[in-house]
Amino acid sequence: MRGPEPTIYEISSPGRRGYTLPELDVPESDIPEEFLRDRLLLPEVAEVDLVRHFVRLSQKNFGVDLGFYPLGSCTMKYNPKVNEVAARLPGFTKIHPLQDPATVQGAMQLMYELQTYLAEITGFAATTLQPAAGAHGELTGVLMMRKLIHEGRGEPHRTKVLVPDSAHGTNPATTTMSGLQVVEIPSDKRGNVDLNELKKHLDDTVLGFMLTNPNTLGLFDEHLLELTHLVHEAGGLMYGDGANLNALLGITKPADLGFDVMHINLHKTFSTPHGGGGPGSGPVVCTEELAPYLPGPIVDVEEHDDHVHYIWKMPEHSIGRVKAFWGNFGVMVKAYTYIRMLGAQGLREVAENAVLNANYLQALVKKTYPVPYGFRTCMHEFVAQGKIEGAEDVRALDIAKRLIDYGFHPPTMYFPLIVPEALMIEPTETESKQTLDAFAEALERIAEEARTQPELLKTAPHEAPVRRLDEVRAARYPKLKDVPGME
Repeated sequence: MRGPEPTIYEISSPGRRGYTLPELDVPESDIPEEFLRDRLLLPEVAEVDLVRHFVRLSQKNFGVDLGFYPLGSCTMKYNPKVNEVAARLPGFTKIHPLQDPATVQGAMQLMYELQTYLAEITGFAATTLQPAAGAHGELTGVLMMRKLIHEGRGEPHRTKVLVPDSAHGTNPATTTMSGLQVVEIPSDKRGNVDLNELKKHLDDTVLGFMLTNPNTLGLFDEHLLELTHLVHEAGGLMYGDGANLNALLGITKPADLGFDVMHINLHKTFSTPHGGGGPGSGPVVCTEELAPYLPGPIVDVEEHDDHVHYIWKMPEHSIGRVKAFWGNFGVMVKAYTYIRMLGAQGLREVAENAVLNANYLQALVKKTYPVPYGFRTCMHEFVAQGKIEGAEDVRALDIAKRLIDYGFHPPTMYFPLIVPEALMIEPTETESKQTLDAFAEALERIAEEARTQPELLKTAPHEAPVRRLDEVRAARYPKLKDVPGME
């Protein structure tokens, strides 16, 4: 068995190199002296050693292609490989964002149709594909809301954004980055936004409300239509955090529920690689009133007698460009492929199976672990608690670490913050009943271990390449100068 993998600096040796540059075919030019350094502390590694190092590291990683990845709110679903095949087609990979639009009409057609599909799926009037991630889409949407309210409606005194206590942390962060004030609204005993508390804050200083629905407890807000009506009646706008759209596909449209603008995570709902697997994408969809404020340019179409021509168009009151070029195009190709492969009925079945899987797993898990809102039907995810009767010293972190030994990636932990020792579990639609049964069984066995052999959990994981880290004293991480080769 191999020992710990050395760092790239530890296998570095002076004079080795893993590259061969082609012969220079342009005039040689000196680098300006102010950019020159006496020493460049980069590793010197032969190609074969470089390849083996990174392949060995990749084999230590856990990914959705290896096993169950139940990260709540992340929707870590399996990514069909046909999406990757489509994204690798030469017509998509060998184009440049600065090409003349006349030479990339196929790519622009794909973007235009994707804009149309996303608007249709969510019920909105317009789409931008520019934002690079969900949080980036949030910032885009709130800046659009701010510009419409402050400039379009002439109400600069509206500076407050209401955010539920169950919200993703990006919601208050986005609000603050937009120069606005966050006001937290508590949840009621059924996991909904507390309407009585909401009403106390609905005055002429409110710019809008940011809501994830279903929320991070995995629950569809039972008072959603009344909530959106109240916010609109007070002169505010509704922002939809689209992180949990996987539960709604083909069943209901957020625009019909009263939302004005929403971001969509292509790397969640539409099966493009997530996290370390690739770049994200956070398109924003909105109502007709907000459409002139979208970042641009966006793809539009000109119809001629015998053909159509795709062009770049800047919305009239645009907040401006939010990303270089046009967005993460490769991710768009994968999401487009996924939508076209499934069609309308297939997308609905995605949501139906995601909700079915979550409720089935919740029913199994709550036999052993507390599920605070287990009396309600959950949507695509649910929140259990890492509390085990007879093992009060064991925490959610210990349970999560022990799950690694059973071959499962741990669920999201300690979020949402309103549930102590939270384990936020999302099975997605791509997992089989056998996988869900095995996961629930592992949790049951871990609960029994917690009562009889708690040290097993306290020192887990035992079978992973990396054992229990010192996660309390982060200051123990070595400084850069302590890394071999960086003296």
